[in-house]
Amino acid sequence: MRATYAVGGALLALASLALPALAGADNGNAKRIAHDNAMRFGARQFVQHVALSPDGKRIAYIVPAPGAGSRVLVQPAEPNAASRTVAEFDGSPERALRCDWVSNDRLNCLIYGVNAPPYPVGFSRNLAINTDGSKPQLIGNWGGRAFWGGRIVDWLVDTPGSVLMFNRGVVKVDTLTGKSTIVEQPINYSNAYISDGRGEIRIRGLRRFEGDGYDTGVTGYYYRKKSTSGAREWRLLSSYNSETNSGFHPYAVDPEADVAYGFDKVDGLRKLFKVALNGSLDRTLVLSRKDVDIEDIILLGRHRRPIGATYITDVRKYEYFDPKISALKASLAKALPDDKILTIVDSTADEQVFLVFAGADSRPGTYYLLDRTAKTMKPVLEVRPELSATRLADVRPVQFPSADGTMIPGYLTLPPGSDGRNLPAIVMPHGGPGARDEWGFDWFAQYYAAQGYAVLQPNFRGSTGYGDGWFQGNGYKAWRTAMADITAGGRWLISEGTADPARLGIVGWSYGGYAALQSAVTDPALFKAIVAVAPVTDLKIFIRGAKNTSDQALTREFFGGRQIAEEASPARFADQIAAPVLLFHGERDLNVDVEHSRLMAKRLQAAGKPNRLVTWEHLDHQLDDSGARAQMLEMSDAFLKAAFAGKPFPNP
Repeated sequence: MRATYAVGGALLALASLALPALAGADNGNAKRIAHDNAMRFGARQFVQHVALSPDGKRIAYIVPAPGAGSRVLVQPAEPNAASRTVAEFDGSPERALRCDWVSNDRLNCLIYGVNAPPYPVGFSRNLAINTDGSKPQLIGNWGGRAFWGGRIVDWLVDTPGSVLMFNRGVVKVDTLTGKSTIVEQPINYSNAYISDGRGEIRIRGLRRFEGDGYDTGVTGYYYRKKSTSGAREWRLLSSYNSETNSGFHPYAVDPEADVAYGFDKVDGLRKLFKVALNGSLDRTLVLSRKDVDIEDIILLGRHRRPIGATYITDVRKYEYFDPKISALKASLAKALPDDKILTIVDSTADEQVFLVFAGADSRPGTYYLLDRTAKTMKPVLEVRPELSATRLADVRPVQFPSADGTMIPGYLTLPPGSDGRNLPAIVMPHGGPGARDEWGFDWFAQYYAAQGYAVLQPNFRGSTGYGDGWFQGNGYKAWRTAMADITAGGRWLISEGTADPARLGIVGWSYGGYAALQSAVTDPALFKAIVAVAPVTDLKIFIRGAKNTSDQALTREFFGGRQIAEEASPARFADQIAAPVLLFHGERDLNVDVEHSRLMAKRLQAAGKPNRLVTWEHLDHQLDDSGARAQMLEMSDAFLKAAFAGKPFPNP
């Protein structure tokens, strides 16, 4: 792994850092503890994706390999069973994102990668492979689409080894031979197909464009009646606008009830509906809340049967509209009372054997195998075994007032065993902007808590999950309100006595990195150190990048136009930032180009502001490399402590 360092600012002659001593530990021991914590918390999650075989006898899962690589393993669905490596990818650039079963002896793995700079381009592939590693077969690369490997539409449970795939149309693919037959003819502007989970395509989506070729952001969804009805013409189901998130957006079909499940907004809140596909389009409200959006629909097994939905208040809630699954969840809650996050991940076709995830804020999680026939439940995989002996912090939902009196929800993580008084503290705005934080285990926040910091994660206005009134268009358009909420979080930590005002920093990733920088522009005296990972720094970079593309108008609208783009870009106001800045970025980042961090470092340098930029040539937006993440954590901790003590940047 190679990292590149760029140092700017007159105060940054490299010097060794004298870390403040931890209680009962000398300086050398404090450094060792910081390093060990960085290695443990920075380690990529051990179980990255898991799936249960159709017969329930084996599980397939993905684990990290060295660097940014990944390894596909298969093992019997038993505790402490020996695993076998099916495939391995070195991360240069390919890595496995998920692997699902197409039969009891064969998998289909979604492979993803980003080609090397100077022109990084993302690509995907579908690789079918036997569980003994034999007969690998790439599937789904048709029509010269070099960068996209297609998407699975239906697992064809009754035809083991074959799948339906989308690539402008729908084809049936034999995963062993790669041979395909057309099921739905390719059509221009198609962007979605939804099956009934039993091999019949019921819904398709067509993206709509203006006469001048610009994308409108609207998808027209069309449905067909059941094939047994004899009518096969496509009929309009709904029009969904992805920019306003309005209109019925179908996600799944229940063939027995002959309905489509999906989301629509009513009074600014996202609600779950079902719509009849028998020609009547009768619509029924399935689940709604008056305070928060309904977040996701829960689909079970390879049939992708709709069984429930989730929403988040202080903690994510799971509502099952299938009575048998609801009863099963209730029994799980009694068996695992300390695990507030309980979800059914996968099942056999007969729904007698289930793969269950259980976890909490201070427990990264465990996968269990539940056999309803044998009436047994066994733990089979730990999500983060390297943290099994580490005391983790509790996460507490909180609210604090913003400058206009609005109460802002968030989560406060205190160091284990701390009295929560006069601590070094971090405000950690989330990424997005179309996102929110939720209660549960968070390796990023937990690391800093382990290092003695209080961590506040605010769901500022501009966050999703609380309806349109809270989202306010997004955190770029409403940047002034979002920054006011974020800085109010820092001032609340001080007023509560939790944070030492001389040791208050801000740390963020992606939009969170943007917010860390922009809040330091709007309130320069508040934060004493800034850590920004893959931050957005100049909104006009995005607008320029979309010029002469079909997304040009949508991109400009997303960022609120050129005036807001200029006012809301921290790189344009680098001279107003008072605190030292540490930047991290992967050079293969397709979400936020590394140009953003390079520009920020250049502007800070020109303004004589202390800063350092660390980049990794082989990594993208997620920094999916345990060594790089550990390096980032250890460097940021040392930087924060040095900045709080008024010292220069420590040696890398």
